[in-house]
Amino acid sequence: MNTTAATPELTVAAWPGTAARLLRDDLGSGTEDLAAYTAQGGYQPLPDPDGLLDAIDLSGLLGRGGAAFPLAVKLRTVRDNGRRAGGAVIIANGEEGEPASVKDRWLLRHRPHLVLDGLRLAARIVGADRAYLYVSDSRAAEVAAGALAELAERTDGPPVSVVTVTAGYVAGEETAAVRFVNGGPAKPSDKPPRPFEHGVAGLPTVVSNVETLANLPFLLRHGSEAFRAAGTSTSPGTFLATVTGGGRPAALYELPHGTAFSELLDVYGVPADEVRGVLMGGYFTGLMNRDVLDTTLDHETMQRVGSGLGCGAVSLITDECPIAVAASVMAYFDRENAGQCGSCFNGTAAMSAVTSALRDGAATTEDLARLERWSVVLRGRGACATLDAATNVAATLLRSFPQEVARHLESSCSSCGSALYNAMRPYEVEAVMTP
Repeated sequence: MNTTAATPELTVAAWPGTAARLLRDDLGSGTEDLAAYTAQGGYQPLPDPDGLLDAIDLSGLLGRGGAAFPLAVKLRTVRDNGRRAGGAVIIANGEEGEPASVKDRWLLRHRPHLVLDGLRLAARIVGADRAYLYVSDSRAAEVAAGALAELAERTDGPPVSVVTVTAGYVAGEETAAVRFVNGGPAKPSDKPPRPFEHGVAGLPTVVSNVETLANLPFLLRHGSEAFRAAGTSTSPGTFLATVTGGGRPAALYELPHGTAFSELLDVYGVPADEVRGVLMGGYFTGLMNRDVLDTTLDHETMQRVGSGLGCGAVSLITDECPIAVAASVMAYFDRENAGQCGSCFNGTAAMSAVTSALRDGAATTEDLARLERWSVVLRGRGACATLDAATNVAATLLRSFPQEVARHLESSCSSCGSALYNAMRPYEVEAVMTP
């Protein structure tokens, strides 16, 4: 376990009893250079790209950016479409617009060659003749550029361009990334077409999260059976979890899918009886109450309880009132929506107004009825998933915290009465990543 000097508020640790595949907790504030990475087996030759694709398929590797889409399906589709179209493109998406997550920035700042190696392998599989690393963190862009300079003499893979975008919640959405690389704004576009059909320069394009790609060197060296040695049958492998809250510094763990939530609390150092709930998977999937204490951290379990693992971010709710948390997160969606779709622009504003009024003891039963209706009828509208995220917050708040909602209707919440809650802590962790 190591608390890095460059990021004094972030503890980085492998999981007890599990060999790390992505994290190195011995780097301190430094960056793994090319010599150190190759000494550990990096940049292995790839004589059989189709064979690696088959191994990815057998591994069951799911996307780590939030949607958990099977990587093999994405790669095979773009490979086949690219052969028909005469070319393909790949984007390693490290924008990480989710404010509760730091995993992608950590990988890019400290293990850039692991990401670039995975990008190289994916590019070879799909036959891409150009590749992009898409980031919003200036320090990550600087480190990645230095790593690419170290690779100047290597020719195993297409040239890689680092593209830096202004940070934003919607900027990391796959069509926003394609749109920005194509010279437009970093805002989502209507689907279809999706990038695997028509992406950068009109070519089929893979847009894959950097953590997802960082798993490929392990698969090349060790194979699908070794990959499945950790995790569950339907959520195989390890994943990076950003954990915040409970009055403790943020932590970045690499843990196996299927880990008990209670075990995560033990390692993080927050007693279970202090946990009122959690924002699971970042902001997108909404809130859970204390039922989370009986869950395991894998996609199938989270789906079964009406939540999601998402990008692996876990924000604990301890002293905070869940109503205030929901109001602050909803205000974030209201600020961060792309402003392109009326349903989202107006819907996030309306839901933010109701949750803020509920926090302040000014909401009525009619307001709550409208919020409940909006959480259903607004779902699925708009060009991206921002509105879905807001409806998830509304629906899970009403479902998971009915007693707190009732108290706020009576203006009797002691937590909110003592001070106005601001979701900057712990639900925004950008500050811990300052170089």
